[in-house]
Amino acid sequence: MMLPFAQWLPDMDLAFNLNDECRVAVPWADAQAMRRAGEKAGNLAIGKDTRWSQDRAAGWDPVDVDESAATVYFEDLQYNSSFKSYGTPLCPPGSRARQGQPWDAHVLCYSCARPHSHGPFIRNWTLAGDFCHQPDLSSLHGFFLSPSSFTGTRKLMPIFSQSKVHGYNDILYPSAWNYVDRVKYAPTKADPDSSFEKKQRTLLWRGSTTEGVSVVGTWKGMVRERLVHLANNFSSSDTVPLLVPTGQGSTGYRYRNTRLADLRGALDLDIGIVDVARCGDKDCVDQEETYGFKPPLNFQEHWKYKYLFDLDGAAFSGRFLPFLQSRSLPFKAALFREWSDSRLSAWLHFVPQDLRLHDVHSTLAYFAGLHSTIDGSKVKMEAHNDQAEFIAEQGRAWAAKVLRKEDMEIYTFRLLLEWGRLTDDRRDEIGFQM
Repeated sequence: MMLPFAQWLPDMDLAFNLNDECRVAVPWADAQAMRRAGEKAGNLAIGKDTRWSQDRAAGWDPVDVDESAATVYFEDLQYNSSFKSYGTPLCPPGSRARQGQPWDAHVLCYSCARPHSHGPFIRNWTLAGDFCHQPDLSSLHGFFLSPSSFTGTRKLMPIFSQSKVHGYNDILYPSAWNYVDRVKYAPTKADPDSSFEKKQRTLLWRGSTTEGVSVVGTWKGMVRERLVHLANNFSSSDTVPLLVPTGQGSTGYRYRNTRLADLRGALDLDIGIVDVARCGDKDCVDQEETYGFKPPLNFQEHWKYKYLFDLDGAAFSGRFLPFLQSRSLPFKAALFREWSDSRLSAWLHFVPQDLRLHDVHSTLAYFAGLHSTIDGSKVKMEAHNDQAEFIAEQGRAWAAKVLRKEDMEIYTFRLLLEWGRLTDDRRDEIGFQM
């Protein structure tokens, strides 16, 4: 990724985080104090000198190769809950996360979702990633419950990571996972990417239980496992909020709590686990007995389906970019954010989903249509195929403009130019000129 522009960069040291999870969590009070100190300095004049300092690395201390020194700055929280120790200190004092967790964990916390939602639907994707008003997420994501390789620090350190959670201070860069096409959009004659109208009206997801490490039943709170439960448990008396027409031929809608059992056969979801991983013996057995396995798919088989669900793994999902590049419509639920998030708009380029997943059935019903009997009365909602196809095509076209490999290179080049300036003793004199 750096080869096309490396010749224009000065000597520099870069600390790349090779773990999945982000690392740098400066407490809110400390971060605010740093910002105030920076504001007191006032606006600095922009330099116009485009030359780096000569022999700029000559005065740098050698890199410490003693791995034991890492324990001075980093704390290993592998397999341990990270929410109270690293999450809540990132939030302002008056936030719900800092005030405790006064809700029944067995009941959906609608008040936690309300600030970023309109009914069950996400209205603000950025705010949906802010856990400070959502303390219930402490038990609803693997990163907070039991991360697989989380090694964190509360000191402000310049660490480059592929994705991060709200409030963390890692420096984001484009992941090599997408740059080198570890997962690639490459339809074939055997697995073509047909027009939207020719695809199956199915919501598809396949994956492993890699979100976190399950110990003593923590898998029950992880997003991947909860999605599989909701998608395959149509015999349950559990209810979900469903947006339905107010009457036959009506243009109005209303919400009604609907039993999953009433949606059996009405919605087409093909969602399943292909392998159980990152768990203790009993937790592995319990998950396999609860869910069973579905056969894995050739990745190019995804393009048969209209709707593709994208979820976090241990951190960001490498599938999201190829999903965007396809003619299918991505549904996305995520705690982690990437370098490209500011370039995408929810409901224009993809369909956002809440981490609680209470909006999944209603979202699919709206786009794919619904014919069912709910509480003894017939409910019919026509499919909104045109709207679904519009979002899919907008995401596809935009990804082809702003998420290319060239865009990753440009982003990284600009990022490292600024890093080079900051690490130069003449940082206030160096600037960029067109």
